[in-house]
Amino acid sequence: LAPPAGRARPTREAPAGAAARSTPSTGAASPPDPRRTLGAQGERHACAYLASLGYEILETNWRCSEGEIDVVARDGREIVVVEVKTRRSQRFGPAVEAVTHEKHLRLRRLACLWLREREVSAAAVRIDVIGVDVLATGVRVDHRRRVIL
Repeated sequence: LAPPAGRARPTREAPAGAAARSTPSTGAASPPDPRRTLGAQGERHACAYLASLGYEILETNWRCSEGEIDVVARDGREIVVVEVKTRRSQRFGPAVEAVTHEKHLRLRRLACLWLREREVSAAAVRIDVIGVDVLATGVRVDHRRRVIL
């Protein structure tokens, strides 16, 4: 069954230390996943945008058993956890509207885990969402600061 519209299919990660499964190789590289390629493109646009505003990019694609943070940045004395959503069209609405209440709660938990693991202290921590719309007319970045859902 396909996941409901707007919801990503959960992925399973191998336990730490487990060997990754592989399929027999035909010698040819498998084609890149278009969703991952689009997501990586959006994250690059988001990082460039944040850097142009003077943010310091601390980390990208941080993962733990609880999930992933797309971008962690510093904006002055604040640590900013950034969720990046990228779309090729606005048929299903703006990209920033794809962040659910559940995702927001997960980002809050992930922010605490990241701070603890990296032993970073900050005056404040906030969650931002950046929507990147990659359209035929160009790239549009929509930055929502201090998102509360």
